[in-house]
Amino acid sequence: MSLLATGTIGIDTVETPHGVARDVLGGSAAYFALGASLLTPVRLVGVVGEDFPSDFLRVFKNRDIDLSGLETRAGAKTFRWHGKYVGDMSSAESLRTDLNVVGEAPPRIPDHFTDSGFVFLANTHPAIQRTFIAQLKAPKLIVCDTMNLWINGHRDDLLKTLGEVDGIILNDGEARLLSGKDDLVTAGMEVLKMGPIFVVIKKGEHGALLVSADEAFTLPAYPTRQVKDPTGAGDSFAAGMMGHLAAIDRFDGPALKSAMARGACIASITIEDFSMRSISAATPAEVEKRLARYKSMLSFD
Repeated sequence: MSLLATGTIGIDTVETPHGVARDVLGGSAAYFALGASLLTPVRLVGVVGEDFPSDFLRVFKNRDIDLSGLETRAGAKTFRWHGKYVGDMSSAESLRTDLNVVGEAPPRIPDHFTDSGFVFLANTHPAIQRTFIAQLKAPKLIVCDTMNLWINGHRDDLLKTLGEVDGIILNDGEARLLSGKDDLVTAGMEVLKMGPIFVVIKKGEHGALLVSADEAFTLPAYPTRQVKDPTGAGDSFAAGMMGHLAAIDRFDGPALKSAMARGACIASITIEDFSMRSISAATPAEVEKRLARYKSMLSFD
């Protein structure tokens, strides 16, 4: 089943205790597309400026990613982010963010993408997420991401969007902020009342939690020996989830659990090097190999 992804495509500079990567490919849609394409074909919708390096597109062309929804906007500059991680690298300090083209009108979904069955709306203003939803014909599953900025400053808009999606993927701090609850299972149940049929709460190195009306299910993170750059981990996790669901054309309880496991494995690949270096070099066989190890790790009598 077709998988459509919207989000940012940008130019990052990232500092971590392991080094600095300057002016590298970044953005939620870029991480998502590369991760999900390990499992299923991806339709990418995004916008960049005239300054976007053409050689950045090479990493996409080696995968089954349809770039006909990628707009290069005349007279505009590409989204840029400069972040720094310290200590345990659990969160980044944003040193500079230049919205540039992301602060302008969003791109349109091409007509031949509007029949997409599975849709992931990466983090952006919830009103913009709804403009994407309005362009779709008959999607089977829509999942969105969000952030503290929209929860704090645009809650009414976010609640409208949550009424139009089937699932949401957010981190533990965002889940607590949105729900007003400290316990994550309770927080997930509160978010369900806002519209989605499932909520996935990312907990960083502690894994992820799935909450639906029927159950709560948790998985640990895939153990990674060295984390060089956590940027894109959450988008890669979402990519593994949505890529698997689209590939099997299901999103029932067992499918969601299997999807989370693939998300954990793909996220573990991304964080082992800066920017897209690891995820762009990964293969479906590597994902399956990690998945087998992950299953073995979780198996016990």
